[in-house]
Amino acid sequence: MAMVQELLPGTAIERLDPGTLGPALRINEQLDGLLRDRPDIPAVELYLRDDGPGYCLHGPLRRFSPRAAALERRIRAVEENSEQRNDAVHLDFHPGNLLAADNEITGLVDWDGAGRGDRRLDLVTLRFGIHGTGTHDAATREALDAVLDRIPAADLKPLWAHMSLRMADWAIRHHPDHTVHHWLDLAEQRL
Repeated sequence: MAMVQELLPGTAIERLDPGTLGPALRINEQLDGLLRDRPDIPAVELYLRDDGPGYCLHGPLRRFSPRAAALERRIRAVEENSEQRNDAVHLDFHPGNLLAADNEITGLVDWDGAGRGDRRLDLVTLRFGIHGTGTHDAATREALDAVLDRIPAADLKPLWAHMSLRMADWAIRHHPDHTVHHWLDLAEQRL
């Protein structure tokens, strides 16, 4: 694979709102089936049963608290969808990686970890990215939750489990306890 850089107009979005959510969702829709003819692009791993490479580690959740350990058990029990999707997956789809100028999204940056899989993982990543930061309003969270509610549970659950593991593990190892509880609160909403 090759990394291509292009200078785009705009700056990172500080606050996702209903006006910028629509264009962000349209960017995500454009990723559907984009890698159908590219089996050489590595598939995205969710790490629901095994540790990831320096992130998505299960052990920290098992050791942190009974609550985190219970979440880790629920994550391990989630069945991955056996259907292999060929979407482009950004893997870090959050407001800080969306550029905008004059209230128009101009690009999505930081494709370093991208892979092939289910583009809807990026919608779950976006939902985690706007959780409780105080800069994103309830209407935006509710609108994105409504989009996630339309994803079949068998498809959504492994994506939600991945982000739950990813964020809780990282917080346990790098942030204070209140941050860990912040992510556990969100994880438990759908697991």
